[in-house]
Amino acid sequence: MNPRLDQLRPYPFERLRALLAGITPPADRTPIQLSIGEPRHPSPPFVRQALADSLGSGLSSYPATLGREDLRTTLAAWLSSRFRLSSLDPASQVIPTLGSREALFALAQCVLNPLESDALVICPNPFYQIYEGAALLGGAQPWFLNVHPERGYQLDWNDVSADLWPRVRMVFTCSPGNPTGVVMNLEEWATLFDLSDRHGFVIAADECYSEIYFDQTQPPLGALEAAQRLGRFDYRNLVVLGSLSKRSNVPGLRSGYAAGDAALIKRFVLYRTYHGSAMSPSVQMASQAAWEDEAHVVENRRLYREKFLLFRETLADVLPLSLPAAGFYYWVRTPIDDQEFARRLYAEENITVLPGTYLARDAHDFNPGVNHVRIALVSSLSECREAAARLRNFLLRLQKETAGTAVSAA
Repeated sequence: MNPRLDQLRPYPFERLRALLAGITPPADRTPIQLSIGEPRHPSPPFVRQALADSLGSGLSSYPATLGREDLRTTLAAWLSSRFRLSSLDPASQVIPTLGSREALFALAQCVLNPLESDALVICPNPFYQIYEGAALLGGAQPWFLNVHPERGYQLDWNDVSADLWPRVRMVFTCSPGNPTGVVMNLEEWATLFDLSDRHGFVIAADECYSEIYFDQTQPPLGALEAAQRLGRFDYRNLVVLGSLSKRSNVPGLRSGYAAGDAALIKRFVLYRTYHGSAMSPSVQMASQAAWEDEAHVVENRRLYREKFLLFRETLADVLPLSLPAAGFYYWVRTPIDDQEFARRLYAEENITVLPGTYLARDAHDFNPGVNHVRIALVSSLSECREAAARLRNFLLRLQKETAGTAVSAA
């Protein structure tokens, strides 16, 4: 067996199941799950229809790794329109992938040299656990770049000491961030691109949340857009990964893309040819239908905004909340230990949220997930309304407990 498998840590949801094991929540409260970032808005009917219509011809032949030319053309057109790109070659700079998760992991295996024992992969902290696993199984060591509340959860590339950058082979970015919703600005991208030019590492930009934002006039800045604004028209050392899962509410379709540096995409295609990750023609045709329509995405954003505002208004007097720049998570400070908060919320209100420590690592004498929870507003409006009311009552009880403890201590 591959000994590197022993380095993988339990997935956050395995840890959550263990935390909640043995608890019997109140029977009079229906379960509300706000822990998993799985979209639950209805999938677009036209996407389902396109998938069904394509089954006759879509299952009769092996798919090509590169994907259908019309899908690549559609992807290039969508990316160019969304991120205001002057050029993106569908023949060499974009390919369909089986969602962003698969592509993020596979890209690391393509880029990293398993014989290079001191290689580093920089990951934001907190982070999506696939980054860590991809680095470890690629033979590198993850190096966690902490975000801090006092900086607004922004990354600071200056936190990486100068002596480490020559060992860096890959940097994972997540913008909009999971779980913080923070978007990287042009200055941050400029610094990272300059470091990549000097040290030669690959940037894997995870943008699976790029289409969930709240101000229709201010879509989040993307990595390809930032590169072009900085005169990097070849997108050198950059691969962007995106997905339909959140944008179009089709996580089961497993459909996304990789786009960027043509030289990297060419090598990635070679890897994928052997990896066996070509997308089904039926899924490709359904994906093309999804990428060609924006009306359902606008409605999707409206639904999220309504839920986020409802949550904020309901909890205003017990838990001050600010809308994230993008994404569908509230990243919330807890008045007690985050694991105890999640455990008690489940035990008392039958609501599941994810402890922040399950999304972060102890790094450089700090764990940025401590005393935070991630709340995924993926349920229906009515469920979110009920969850907000229950959470408010729970927090009021915590406030009374804290006040009582203070009085007793006095």
